[in-house]
Amino acid sequence: MDAVTHAVLVLPGPVSKEAVPRFCDEVRALLEATRAGVVVCDVGGLGPPGLAAVELLARLQLTARRCGGRIRLRDPTPGLLSFLDLVGLRFETERQPEQREPPGGVEEAVEPGDAAV
Repeated sequence: MDAVTHAVLVLPGPVSKEAVPRFCDEVRALLEATRAGVVVCDVGGLGPPGLAAVELLARLQLTARRCGGRIRLRDPTPGLLSFLDLVGLRFETERQPEQREPPGGVEEAVEPGDAAV
């Protein structure tokens, strides 16, 4: 993850086709205001994945690229990631700890006499 704090755009669901231009304008404005080059799109509230969500994300990425930036997805569901992969769209996502992996900076305690792994 970059050391720079990126602007965050929360995308509420359900997605309507009429809302797409407004969100594109918001991405453009955030990229111009922050000059960080990345807008983090919180997609956790989009709801069930569908073509409307795919179209929105594709248009946001296109808008960001036209402005010299990109978008990064926060909190995508496995279903949304699968749907995006199915239609051939790849997005950068914020790193989420893998299942059973402790968050960064957490060390497990070692008991005396434990065998080395």
